[in-house]
Amino acid sequence: MDTESVPNTDVHPDLRRAARLAPHGLLRPRTLPIVRTLTGLRSRLSKPPTGDVEVITLASGAGVRLFRPAGVPEPMPALLWIHGGGYVMGTAQQDDRLCHLFRTRLGITVASVDHRLAPEQPDPAPLEDCYSALKWLAALPAVDPGRVAIGGASAGGGLAAALALLARDRGVTPAFQLLVYPMLDDRTSLAPETAGKSGNRANYRLWDDRSNRFGWKAYLGAADPRVAVPARRDDLSGLPPAWIGVGTHDLFHDEDLAYAKRLIQAGVPCHVEVVPGAFHGFDQIVPKAAVSRRFFDSQCEVLRTALATAG
Repeated sequence: MDTESVPNTDVHPDLRRAARLAPHGLLRPRTLPIVRTLTGLRSRLSKPPTGDVEVITLASGAGVRLFRPAGVPEPMPALLWIHGGGYVMGTAQQDDRLCHLFRTRLGITVASVDHRLAPEQPDPAPLEDCYSALKWLAALPAVDPGRVAIGGASAGGGLAAALALLARDRGVTPAFQLLVYPMLDDRTSLAPETAGKSGNRANYRLWDDRSNRFGWKAYLGAADPRVAVPARRDDLSGLPPAWIGVGTHDLFHDEDLAYAKRLIQAGVPCHVEVVPGAFHGFDQIVPKAAVSRRFFDSQCEVLRTALATAG
């Protein structure tokens, strides 16, 4: 477990200015249409540095944004990336910059999934979109099917964890799972006695208990939480190795560390990166901050090692 030398009770020095400006929670049932509109507009205005993204609609109906490296011997490793947004908002396009960075830094193919959103399309629709994208990506002639990682941030990390479980149950084995402050457990905000205890809840930013309850309720619909929620699954054995990164001022801190512990107990290698004083989505709010760059460097290094040795 890696940490930085900052007291857990304080906001990280690199993030203090952003913390003063960032809201505690973005999402409420009444604000969902507004937030969707704003995030969609931001995604459309944000273009990848080179504009070299292929936009594809799969036979399943899921959308994929594909980033291919130039001049790399084939077949090559790949990463299936799943965007965040509390299961109810966001688009693949919002992570174009991030996917471009993964592609450039690692020299791999990166595919970002435009999955369906709750509450209009609850579980299992978003997860099935991700599964169809994983199967499609692994079947590309330029991709080595034995070296395909899956990853995502926030709800995207939760979907990546759920995808790892679904793929295992269907006889498919991704090489690695990269879980960036993943949204894994609907019980975190159900009641005070089951809520996360670490950190100061006044320091939470962007995603709070009310947002969390709404996001999970929308995503689950009529689904059985014991199947749909990764943290509720009894058997975590046979999953691909994992990296889990989270800040101490993140609502998901406790559930993420608990999931990492259970992975290790199940015999699944799992590296945990804890950033003291970091709130949810900090690296997206201030991507150029030193703490954010180190957080991304850790992801790249673990992916480079995992994809070089897989297969």
